[in-house]
Amino acid sequence: MSTQQAIDTIRRGTQEILREEDLAARLAEGRPLRVKAGFDPTAPDLHLGHTVLLNKLKQFQDLGHEAIFLIGDFTGMIGDPTGKSATRKPLSREDVAENAKTYESQIFKILDRDKTRVVFNSAWMNAMNAVEMIQLAAKHTVARMLEREDFNNRYRSGQPIAVHEFLYPLIQGYDSVELQADVELGGTDQKFNLLVGRQLQEIYGQKPQVVITMPILEGLDGVQKMSKSLGNYIAINEPPEEMFGKIMSISDELMWRYMELLSFVPWAEIRRWQEQCAEGANPRDFKVRFGQEIVARFHGSAAAEQALAAFEARFKQGLIPEDLEEQSRELPENGYLITGLLKDLGLTASSGEAGRLISQGGVKVDGEKVSDPKLILRDSGVFILQVGKRRIAKVRLQRSSAA
Repeated sequence: MSTQQAIDTIRRGTQEILREEDLAARLAEGRPLRVKAGFDPTAPDLHLGHTVLLNKLKQFQDLGHEAIFLIGDFTGMIGDPTGKSATRKPLSREDVAENAKTYESQIFKILDRDKTRVVFNSAWMNAMNAVEMIQLAAKHTVARMLEREDFNNRYRSGQPIAVHEFLYPLIQGYDSVELQADVELGGTDQKFNLLVGRQLQEIYGQKPQVVITMPILEGLDGVQKMSKSLGNYIAINEPPEEMFGKIMSISDELMWRYMELLSFVPWAEIRRWQEQCAEGANPRDFKVRFGQEIVARFHGSAAAEQALAAFEARFKQGLIPEDLEEQSRELPENGYLITGLLKDLGLTASSGEAGRLISQGGVKVDGEKVSDPKLILRDSGVFILQVGKRRIAKVRLQRSSAA
C-alpha cells in the first residue's frame, strides 16, 4: 500500500489529524510506527464508544504498525478532568486494579493479541520521585492550563480546581515521552491532553507525535456521549441478544453515524446503502446487517444469527408494530416499579389497575409475562410493554445525566 493509500485508509472516521504532513513523512520512513491509545480503568466494562479508538488502533495494526494499548492505572487514580465541572472523586489503587483486570480480555476481541503491546503507566510513574515530578510540572504553565476550556470555565465561575488536576494532562503527555509514541489516538475531548504530549516530546528531544482525534460516539439516545453512567451504552461483553436489540433500537439517522465509526464494511458500500435507502429501501434491512456484524465481532457469527432469530421472533410476528413510537423516561436511582411505569406510560389508568392486570396475567415486558406487581426495572435500556393485545408502548429508560 502506498503512503497516500495508507493515509486515505487512516483518515476514514477521523475528526482531525495533526499534522497530516507529519504522518505522511513518518509513513514514508517505511518502519512500524508506535501508535498509542490510552484508557483509564474507571469502570470494568468497555462499550462501543471505546471501540471507536480500538478500531482505529486495529487499522494501524493491520497496516503493519505497533499497537500500544496503555492502561492508565496511575492517571486513573487522579481522574481525568476533561469536560468536568467539578473535581472528580479519585479512585483507589484497588478500584483501578480491579477494573483493569477485564480490559485485556475485552480489547483482544478487536486487536491482535500477538501484535499488541499492553502497558501500564504506573510502570514509570511509580518510579518517579518527588524531585522528578516537580521537574515535570515545571515544563508547563498555569496560563497554558487555563487555556483549556473546562479549566477556564471553572476558574471564571469560581469553581475550585485542585492542583492535582493540572497534573493529569502532564502525565498523559509524559506517557508519550516514555513510549516514544509516533502517533497518539484520542477522542475530540482529549485534544488538549494529546497536544501536551507533542509539547513534552519536543522538550525531551523527541519528534512530536502525530495527534489523531476521533469523534465522540453518541449513546443510544442520539444526544449525549455513550456512557455507562447515563445508561445509553452498549457494552462489548453484554449478551448477544441484548446487544443486537439495542442496535436495532437506534434511530435510522444515528445508524449511519454508528456505521461510519464502528463498521468494518468499506465506506463505498455504506454509501451505496444510503443511496438505496434514498430510493426507497427500508433502512431496517441495513441496520440488521450492521447489528449482525457487531454481534459477530464480539460473540461469533453463530451468536449473531441466533440474536437475529430471537429478535424476529419477538418483534416480527405481527405482535409489535415496527413503527411503534419510542418514549423515554428517567430511570430512578432505585429502579422503576412496573405498576408506576404502566400508569406513567398511559397503559393503565392507575397503579392499582396495573397491579390487578398483572395478577390476571395480562401484562408482558419484552414478550415475557409479568407475574409480580412489585417487579422493579433496574436496568437502563429499551423495553416493550404490553397490556392485553392492543395497548403497547416502547420506552427507553435512562439515568439522569447528573447521576
